[in-house]
Amino acid sequence: MEQGNGHHNLDKISGAGLLVALGIVYGDIGTSPLYVMQAIIGKSRINEEVVLGALSCVFWTLTLQTTIKYVVLILRADNRGEGGTLALFALVRRHAKWLTIPTMIGGAALLADGIICPPISVSSAVEGLEILYPNIQTVPIVLVILAVLFLIQVFGTKVVGGAFGPIMLVWFSTLGILGFSHVIQNPLVIKALNPYYAYQLLVEHPGGFALLGAVFLCTTGAEALYSDLGHCGRGNIRISWVFVKFTLLLNYFGQSAWLMAHNGQYLNGRKPFYELMPDWFLLPGIAIATMAAIIASQALITGSFTLVSEAIRLNFWPKIKLKYPSAQKGQLYVPSINLLLFIGCVAVVLYFKRSTNMEAAYGLAITLTMLVDTLLMSYYLYTHRYNMWLVIVFLVVYFAVESAFMLANLEKFAHGGWVSVLICTILATVMFIWLKAGQIKAQLTEYTKLATYIDALKELSRDVSIPKYATHLVFMSNASRTSEVESKIIYSIFEKRPKRADIYWFVHVDTTDEPYTMQYKVDVIEPDDVIKVTFRLGFRIEQRINLYLRRIIEDMVKNKEVDITSRYESLHRHNVIGDFRFVVLEKFLSYENELPIFEQLIMKAYFFIKSFTNSEDKWFGLDSSAVKIEKVPLIIRAIDKVNLQRIYG
Repeated sequence: MEQGNGHHNLDKISGAGLLVALGIVYGDIGTSPLYVMQAIIGKSRINEEVVLGALSCVFWTLTLQTTIKYVVLILRADNRGEGGTLALFALVRRHAKWLTIPTMIGGAALLADGIICPPISVSSAVEGLEILYPNIQTVPIVLVILAVLFLIQVFGTKVVGGAFGPIMLVWFSTLGILGFSHVIQNPLVIKALNPYYAYQLLVEHPGGFALLGAVFLCTTGAEALYSDLGHCGRGNIRISWVFVKFTLLLNYFGQSAWLMAHNGQYLNGRKPFYELMPDWFLLPGIAIATMAAIIASQALITGSFTLVSEAIRLNFWPKIKLKYPSAQKGQLYVPSINLLLFIGCVAVVLYFKRSTNMEAAYGLAITLTMLVDTLLMSYYLYTHRYNMWLVIVFLVVYFAVESAFMLANLEKFAHGGWVSVLICTILATVMFIWLKAGQIKAQLTEYTKLATYIDALKELSRDVSIPKYATHLVFMSNASRTSEVESKIIYSIFEKRPKRADIYWFVHVDTTDEPYTMQYKVDVIEPDDVIKVTFRLGFRIEQRINLYLRRIIEDMVKNKEVDITSRYESLHRHNVIGDFRFVVLEKFLSYENELPIFEQLIMKAYFFIKSFTNSEDKWFGLDSSAVKIEKVPLIIRAIDKVNLQRIYG
């Protein structure tokens, strides 16, 4: 398998790396024991056959789905050291444009997961207080925790992030110890390792197949192992997973042992997870569980920020404000997404109120992400010339397994599953509108050859009868070819208002499929008159064009490729550097259009969404004091018949 030339050695293993992996990778999957066995039993009478069958399903799900699919196979498909659904898509999209829509659905499902996971994790942990204080109202506590969690995002996680690893180490150790203490009381629970019990539950037990929806909750978060590849490294994730899986299984087996000891009874609000704890440990146990749930939520929030930033640069999402609270890698804050997640989480808590009610909403959307990962990975294996039989087996096996989970989860649709599907649909629709509108604009943007206007630009530059607009005039251009610019730029220079400048710069930014590319190319089309700069920036690189262009010009001056001093005689004698002014063309939909209804809806929705997003100059990181925004009409299909008659008299 092709190894990514990442920014660090992916297979390197270190104690610090293992601790970091525990802190940021396993939050979601690591807090699943809080609610999985409870979701499986639900309001039914505890049945030993169901317990053993469900436990067997949990074991084989964690083995097949999490261990083999993600830890063993998908972690190998890194994109220059980075992982995740969008990073995997970037690896294969040149060969498979048809995977664009499935990828958007998978990304939207991950964002939907970021709205459901924090409420269910925190609620499950906090509800443990009801054992000690039966009349306590947990919803306000959950809301306060979530509010604080989202409020501190603006500061980044640098300060508290260092504690995540040790806390999660304590959490997983607690899971293992609690589980082991009950397994030794009922060793027969080990029988669940036999897949026959899973088969018996799914095929022979009435309603057994529907329980797969609850079983699936044990593997939600598996995709985070891949998404956090760049933060932790493949080696650290694989080694730490051995410990994490062992402690998770010990806890699931321990809960099952407790359930079997209460065969024939109803849970009646009891939580199998907390029933493992001795009375003296309940309060500290609840505190540890709550901290683990908060860390799990933080991991989902951070993952959502990263996902959106990648989606923006792949033109899947509107250009919204991104902030970097510190210089530390991975420190990203997206205000609008933070607000969206917070509102969504609060709505989920207020609507469902209890974690048991949220279980139905959780899991359905994430099966879509896993199905998409299966499609993308299959195509990755195919394009990297793996044995065709291996590709087919991988695709068929995992598509079948995940489709089964999907069908089982669909049975929860009416009980709350519709919430995650609705969220996913809304987010995927936004992505589709943004992508489709971009395609429509790209198809109808007219380009012209720069060479045609070189003489005119030189004449304009030397025409003293026209007031100088700027010493250096910089246009942001979408034209990827060195020899071209948009016709609208030429119109802006010569016709809208003649813009006289000493040097005309045309800057194009190309987003690459590799995450951390930082390259540029300079084409001096006409020395000291017309220059084009092309940036090649990875989809995880912040577009700080103002800074980057300044560095490029400094290098060009040093190499005597350009003279940037003012051409005013009095200023030139004193080597005064001329001013720089940026022009950004912002399109609006012209009224002079005849569009099919579908395209009308797409473009209207696009411009409506765009009204809430960052302007182009802010997105490119330009100095706002030196930027001119020019609005230009986007005429997609001009009206050719106008029944207008002149009358006389």
